[in-house]
Amino acid sequence: MSYRPIISNVEEASNNEKDGLYEFIIYLADGTECRTFYNRYPEWKMTNISRLLKTPCPICRKDFICKCMENFGGVLQQQITDNEWLEKAIAK
Repeated sequence: MSYRPIISNVEEASNNEKDGLYEFIIYLADGTECRTFYNRYPEWKMTNISRLLKTPCPICRKDFICKCMENFGGVLQQQITDNEWLEKAIAK
């Protein structure tokens, strides 16, 4: 069985509107939390993703820093685009 991340919520952590840089916290359905960084110009682009160290990694089960979530950046980006999560997070 392969891991399939499903986004349950996204909230804005910080931003620099002048430069178009944003930081979001992504909450996944399995309880994992990730921090993502975005550049808004010329269009939304994920520049980095990392798992917050609140729960063990759902993929490798390490409870320390790993880079497993980077492999799912495309899947998460697609969900964010399809469900307009960034627009919802900024509007709050």
